Amino acid sequence: MSGPAVELRNVSKRFGVSARPVMDHVSFRVEPGETVVLLGSSGAGKTTTLRTINRLVEPDEGEVEVEGREIRSWDPIRLRRRTGYVIQDVGLLPHLSVAENVELVPKLEGWSPERRNERVRELLAFVGLAPERFAHKRPRELSGGERQRVGVARALAVDPPLLLMDEPFGALDAVNRRRMQDEFLEMKQKLRKTIVIVTHDVPEAMKLGDRIGVMHAGKLLQIGPPAEILGRPADDFVAELVRLVEASSGARRAPPPRAEPSAHGGGGGARPHSSTSEGSEPSDERGEH
Repeated sequence: MSGPAVELRNVSKRFGVSARPVMDHVSFRVEPGETVVLLGSSGAGKTTTLRTINRLVEPDEGEVEVEGREIRSWDPIRLRRRTGYVIQDVGLLPHLSVAENVELVPKLEGWSPERRNERVRELLAFVGLAPERFAHKRPRELSGGERQRVGVARALAVDPPLLLMDEPFGALDAVNRRRMQDEFLEMKQKLRKTIVIVTHDVPEAMKLGDRIGVMHAGKLLQIGPPAEILGRPADDFVAELVRLVEASSGARRAPPPRAEPSAHGGGGGARPHSSTSEGSEPSDERGEH
């Protein structure tokens, strides 16, 4: 396709007339095959931003386009079936087997049983779960990492061009989190899909993203490649994120040509919440609402 896979232009959202904006004139593009990570502490607006892309949240102002079409022109169901969605708590249906969870959307799309079975086996193998061992199991019989893999397989079931991931590894312990991050990087190289990820974890963002968008208080403060964020932070808030990275990994700053602040980013001078570096954040960011 020509043009961006996803584009937000001056998007704003409030929950309640007198509430502060959860999104405050947010603008950015995601190119086909690119991975953009939205980074910020709880309440920054990143999950709400993600949900405007598949119309789980309708913006009050501005425009959101997917595949060159404004989202209001999409049928919401059709849009969501073309968009894989992975969330922190996975959301597997407990009364269905692993295979039945993975084949859910293909079944709704009218795929034959033979085609569904073939796709389930293909995807389980792709995410590292032997089909003969895992297909018949219920979600309660799986570890957290295994459930997360099933969630990824389900999101890929109809081969959507766009993948949205909301804190996809946030519920995992540190060892499994690193393992899943490494597996994600391998998957990204193989699939070449357009991906938008939400995380509060700074090292995770630096590891996974082609570009990183730093959000705070509903504003997109800066967006750019990891080296640019590290080397040329746009304001004090972003600079504090850089210090968190350097404290955790000893990373050196490598100055890129210039920073790429959002057109509506603004200052934001408050320090990041401690949870931004490592901690728990509800995947649906109810605090934003």
